[in-house]
Amino acid sequence: MNQVNYQKELEKELAKAERSVAEGGKVPRLFLHSCCAPCSSYVLEYLCRYFEITVFYYNPNISSSQEYGKRVREQKRLIEAYNEERKGFPIEIMEGDYDPELFFWMAKGLEDCPEGGERCFKCFELRLRETAGRAAQGGYDFFATTLTISPLKNAHKINEIGQGLSAECGVPWLPSDFKKKDGFKRSIELSAEYGLYRQDYCGCAYSRAQTPRRD
Repeated sequence: MNQVNYQKELEKELAKAERSVAEGGKVPRLFLHSCCAPCSSYVLEYLCRYFEITVFYYNPNISSSQEYGKRVREQKRLIEAYNEERKGFPIEIMEGDYDPELFFWMAKGLEDCPEGGERCFKCFELRLRETAGRAAQGGYDFFATTLTISPLKNAHKINEIGQGLSAECGVPWLPSDFKKKDGFKRSIELSAEYGLYRQDYCGCAYSRAQTPRRD
């Protein structure tokens, strides 16, 4: 079975969006789940030329409220900087409810799963399900996530979840594998350029316990 090239699938959608706007059509609206500012840095730089983007910051997996606050502030700071620089179409942000107990409820029985396993897949679905629902409520043309930029995340599984939720909610899923075409490398460069806080674990207590500390 051939593996889907999600980067090529994304490029097809971007070409359609660009062609539509060139022919006088409206700029498509994208509801983009973001896990953090560093991961979103390249994704926003890349996509804001094609879409009117609303960043949806929804990450109940972040166990520490202090860590959550730090990350969401960095996300807002980056978006403000991009809008000031007019990198593309204006970017908006919507912050979802922060309820870590929802994540712990979801992870019950999966506490000992290795990082990158079934617990992570359930976490992707938790966050993307809320994203899909909000995208449908808001009448967006697409929904997507920045999660595929990480070399540690299973892009195929993330796209599989997104496509399934798309069938449920009726909003097209924007396929992606943002680490391709040096996307991850560019995110590191942009993080340095904007002085972004780069966390060394995904956010949940289980990830923190399994990840070697940098400090």
